[in-house]
Amino acid sequence: MPSSGPAADEARADVRALIAAKGHAVDNAREAAARLERAFAEGALQRTPFLDQALGDLMVALEQDEGQRLGGKSAEASRFILRAIDRELDEA
Repeated sequence: MPSSGPAADEARADVRALIAAKGHAVDNAREAAARLERAFAEGALQRTPFLDQALGDLMVALEQDEGQRLGGKSAEASRFILRAIDRELDEA
């Protein structure tokens, strides 16, 4: 059963705003993932198997060595994964 209430609504709205924000997709993805993890930790949203997998995939796309810049492939993967997360948010 999906989470409900003001905290869940706020968390979903925050994550969606970060997904839609202007700026670099990689930066937006990091912020959206952090907000989603915070919502899970606070109990505002429930983890789903799909969201766990999507966040894992997102972390792989965002992985970088120190001093390394992430390029277009990471940004494109981030946007793709964030769209999937957006679709799943109402189930969390």
